[in-house]
Amino acid sequence: MISKITYDTTIKFFISIIGLVFIVFVLKELSHIIIPFVVAYFLFFLYSPISNFCERKRIPSYVTVILEVILTIIIAWMLSTLVIGSVIQFSNEVPEYINKLNTIVKNAAISFGITDPFFKDFSLQSILSNIDYKLLAGGIFTSTFSVLGNVLIVLFFFVFVFTGHNTIYNAIKKRFVNEKVQPELNKLKNKYEKKTKDSNPDFDNWMDDKFNIERNEQEEKLELTFKAITEQIQKYLISKMAINLGAGIVITIILSLFGVDFPIIWGLFVFLFNFIPALGSTIALLLPTLMALVQFESFGFALLIAAILAGVQALFFSLIEPNILGKKLNLNPLVILLAVLAWGYVWGIVGMLLAVPLTAIINIILSNSESKDLRFFSDLMSKN
Repeated sequence: MISKITYDTTIKFFISIIGLVFIVFVLKELSHIIIPFVVAYFLFFLYSPISNFCERKRIPSYVTVILEVILTIIIAWMLSTLVIGSVIQFSNEVPEYINKLNTIVKNAAISFGITDPFFKDFSLQSILSNIDYKLLAGGIFTSTFSVLGNVLIVLFFFVFVFTGHNTIYNAIKKRFVNEKVQPELNKLKNKYEKKTKDSNPDFDNWMDDKFNIERNEQEEKLELTFKAITEQIQKYLISKMAINLGAGIVITIILSLFGVDFPIIWGLFVFLFNFIPALGSTIALLLPTLMALVQFESFGFALLIAAILAGVQALFFSLIEPNILGKKLNLNPLVILLAVLAWGYVWGIVGMLLAVPLTAIINIILSNSESKDLRFFSDLMSKN
């Protein structure tokens, strides 16, 4: 008997592993379809307060979805205009920065007594001369159209998500509620039917009342799960965007006061890269520090800028963010790190950006499960 139980458990374990590998394979291979769909659903969560407000005001749904699509296009256009304008301005200054970087490397080599010709006669132009600019330009051109195409695909999915979410929810509710309710009622009916039906003519009505009560309880539980997912994702997106925006604005102001070139670009990088825990903050710190080093040709000034920016990022992302997002998402920091690595493997940079909210959704679903094993995994993922 013991060997049979062990055998069954082993089979279930390996089947689960095979199923997990298959899911990862599908997510990776169909990323060009699944990622826009997931992003569209996040937009749906983000715009839920606007949608609910319009619904209360009896504004037609097609008007609401058109307004939200227009709002998304306006935001994307503003960001792209800001980025493209800054990049064009930066590209005009590239030759000067290259010359300064060459001087910094040569002087550093002399200071440290390095005799390697590569450093003594350092020339970034020579290194860049090996780059196929036609191929690079073609790649940038293709990537630009790829991004634009993905934005259109996301908006396309968003329209259908907005109009079809309630239908999906009702189908899931019908499927899982009936699956949970009907077996319990059948057991109850078999237990009491013979004893009660003869003595109680209203047995069928009693069973109907039981069915309605049980169904309502299961529907309420499922609705609370969906509501928890929506609220958690809304809180994460809004709170995270507000924190990143605050840090980006503060760093933009600081870099402007110190006279570092292109402060808006570095502030925008702080806003975007800090959606990726740990790694994003490091990149957002190194880039403006390197800019300060090249611009002012001073290691001391660059270290000062790095220290100030590190302090600002520590304030926002090590003090403020855990107190806000940690309580809302209730995720173990180790799980967040592993989630970033796992989703990064599956979907690259986009996976890293979406890792935390996707993991939060999985944790919410597991925590509402009646399976002890699934709740155990939820406890492992939770912070408290």
